[in-house]
Amino acid sequence: MLTPLDIENKKFSKQMMNGYNVEEVDDFLDEVTENYEKTYKESNESRKVIDELKKELEHYKNIETTLQSTLVMAQSTAEEVKNVARQQADQIIKDAKGNAQKTVDDLEQEIVMKKKELEDVKKQFDIYKAKMEALLISQLELLKDVNKED
Repeated sequence: MLTPLDIENKKFSKQMMNGYNVEEVDDFLDEVTENYEKTYKESNESRKVIDELKKELEHYKNIETTLQSTLVMAQSTAEEVKNVARQQADQIIKDAKGNAQKTVDDLEQEIVMKKKELEDVKKQFDIYKAKMEALLISQLELLKDVNKED
């Protein structure tokens, strides 16, 4: 392939009338044309490749931007989900504590009521016992009176 220096340094032999050898000039021009045509085609192909690569690069940059946006969105969504889950967990614990306290309060109230019922039953038993004792004493007295009469 010709270099710019080759073209610059090319010397044509002069013919008798201060002219250049037409055949040498034509051969050189043919060689320059061939090399220039080859270089021109390579240049066009290189531009096409560069354009395609630029398009692909832009495409991948768009994908990267989209992925970064998606990642940021996923991270914020994950944080939001964690916060909501934490709030729900706190609410569940709070509700459970409230329910447990209510259950404890209900059981304590039931215990108090059962103790009162027990006291009432004991009093009724004491009254019953006293009545039975009085009845037995009166029956015993009656039997003594019946035995005295005999």
